[in-house]
Amino acid sequence: MSDFQEYGDVVQEIRGAVNPGRLKLQSNSVIFKNNKTGKVEQFTGMEVNTSEWLKRARGHCLKFRLNNGNVHRFDGFKDDDFEKLASFISKYYSVSLEKRDVSVKGWNWGLAKFEGNSLEFDIDNKLAFEIPLNNVSHSTTAKNEVTLEFHMNDDAAVSLTEIRFHIPNDPKDSEKDTVQEFYNQVVDKADIIQATGDAICNLSEVQCLTPRGRYDIKIYGTFLQLHGKTFDYKIPYTTVLRLFLLPHKDGRQVFFVVSLDPPIKQGQTRYHFLILLFNQEDEMTIDLSLTEEELETKFDGKLQKEMSGPEFELVSRIFKSVTTRKITVPGTFKSNSGAQAIGCSYKAATGFLYPLERGFIFVHKPPMHIRFDEIGNVNFARSAGNTRSFDFDVETKSGTTYNFVGIEKDEYGKLYDFVSQKKLSVKNIGGKSKQKYDEDILASDNEKQNTDHYLEHESFNPGESGSEVAEEYDSNPPTTSDSETDYEYDSGGDNASEDGEQDEEAKEKRAEKKKQQKEKKEKEKKEKKSKTAKTVKEGSTRKKKKQKKDVDPNKPKRPMTSYMMWFSTNRNDIKEKNPDASITDISKKGGELWRAMDASERGEWEQKFLKAKEEYNVAMEEYLKNKPEAGSGEESGEGEDSRLSSSSKKKKSQKSSPKKAVDTKAGAGGNYKSKEYISSDSSSDSDAPLKKKIKKEKSKPKEGKKKGKEKGKKEQKKKESEEEKSSSAGELPSDEEILATPESSHKGSGSESGSD
Repeated sequence: MSDFQEYGDVVQEIRGAVNPGRLKLQSNSVIFKNNKTGKVEQFTGMEVNTSEWLKRARGHCLKFRLNNGNVHRFDGFKDDDFEKLASFISKYYSVSLEKRDVSVKGWNWGLAKFEGNSLEFDIDNKLAFEIPLNNVSHSTTAKNEVTLEFHMNDDAAVSLTEIRFHIPNDPKDSEKDTVQEFYNQVVDKADIIQATGDAICNLSEVQCLTPRGRYDIKIYGTFLQLHGKTFDYKIPYTTVLRLFLLPHKDGRQVFFVVSLDPPIKQGQTRYHFLILLFNQEDEMTIDLSLTEEELETKFDGKLQKEMSGPEFELVSRIFKSVTTRKITVPGTFKSNSGAQAIGCSYKAATGFLYPLERGFIFVHKPPMHIRFDEIGNVNFARSAGNTRSFDFDVETKSGTTYNFVGIEKDEYGKLYDFVSQKKLSVKNIGGKSKQKYDEDILASDNEKQNTDHYLEHESFNPGESGSEVAEEYDSNPPTTSDSETDYEYDSGGDNASEDGEQDEEAKEKRAEKKKQQKEKKEKEKKEKKSKTAKTVKEGSTRKKKKQKKDVDPNKPKRPMTSYMMWFSTNRNDIKEKNPDASITDISKKGGELWRAMDASERGEWEQKFLKAKEEYNVAMEEYLKNKPEAGSGEESGEGEDSRLSSSSKKKKSQKSSPKKAVDTKAGAGGNYKSKEYISSDSSSDSDAPLKKKIKKEKSKPKEGKKKGKEKGKKEQKKKESEEEKSSSAGELPSDEEILATPESSHKGSGSESGSD
């Protein structure tokens, strides 16, 4: 048997939430590391008083009760693990692993026992449930009842808020107050914040960045209190995860960061970090309200009754002593300027990124702590629109990505050396495929340390100048070769020879050269335009709008198919048999029934279809015989509307076509000339009243469609009668009348448009 056993799929219940972790049983100690918070719980094997094996809904539970009364529970074990654990615990911890039965009766009365820091409720000497009293936040009494209220956890899907116990009186001792006795035992072990006694020390007007403001800090034995102008906060020491002491980049200030889980709450706001800011030059003197015996027994002589020194040192020493947490400070990392932090921005807020020995911490909006063991990979990326800085991306194994932007390019070498030293995987996004976490893990440590993935695959190089980077995005950078050849050729051509013929040849060559260059430039411009022009992708679903066709109501309709005749007849029957079916389901059902029918059953409907088809063919032949031909005018029976449309088309064609001399023959005989052949002197006086009438007609407002249409028809009839009269008399309408007629007929102005 080995001297240790390790289990990687163990979970621990914390205030209603199940947190996975890794449990390691060594020969002299028990260590559990929480994967979510990174918190490590450790106790020696000599402290173990009893160990129990309990059955859970999913798996089994290993419970250790220590000599000081604290209880530790670890769930997620299998049935096969019992033998190994029992032999290991009995060998190294000198304690037997006992199986304990659990009551499944579901009664709500039984015997309550206080064992260490837990309340066990037994039914028939079997454990029904147990309550860790450190989860109790408040307790009240009322007659024969005691109410327990619990801390809430944001990570828990379902939370137990309170539970009530009914305590009957003791029949043997009527004077005994069983309710008060039960309440005192709960309060003694519960995590109830009570300001009993005087504070150990008071710190006045301490500057806090999170939560923002100045607070008076009172430090008690089990919690600390922040008293501000608006809000008060009480922070139990059990919620403190880590302490950080971080020097500011300017070298004059110091951040003192307290990591909290669960966070302090104010309404819907959660503060996972308490950040205090101190000046390095500020000093103070503190008197602790503790006796010498208490200083020796509780704090092992780490604190003195009277202490003086820099303010940040004294506060950090007191916090370290009362919380029993270690203080984390920056390690060996030095930036290009010699500081232990890198200036950058996260989202819209500027801050400082501190590379620590076991993680990164960003201060201060929003403060965050990223451990190395939860980092999947990191990436160095070009900063958007800026060549003097770069971005640093941290991606966790859970898929969360933190983008720190605006880091000066001088810090690239220092940060990359630090990442390589800590053996963090650098993400390779410049290659053809992205590497996964398992591929990064399989890569050797030497390759990670000696290979700069980013400089190999990325176009970004911190040493490049801004002008060089500009040409990277220019696919066709401008050159001066064309212009230089032009100037050289011109100067040589002018001085080539004094002979006239040679001079003319040189001019022709220059002109031809310029012409070729001009054609070349125009060709390049066309190619660029064709490249930048928008193109429609193949297979696009854009459809052209179909023009509506005029449907003749007299045209016979096609007959329904045999299936549609059958379906329209039997549709109601199918719907009655399937009342819950939709329209598509009914049509599907009809198709299935039709396909299942025999040929004899279908024959009846096919005969009906053939008969209907014959009737349709006969009706269609009659329709085609009586159908009027296009462009027949009044004889085709189209009526006044068709004449209007044909006349309007004719007049439009007259507008668009160029004016030519018209030579017509009428009954009286004679040659007639159009307006072009009439002198301006003779036509100006006669055209004046017509032009005025056209202007008046254009200036009149439009009337309703219906009214205008009726008036237009009347005017058209009147106009046609006048045209017949004029044609019989051998007169032609003037051009002004032709132009005025469509306006009056289409606009429906209501004014008369005949000739004067």
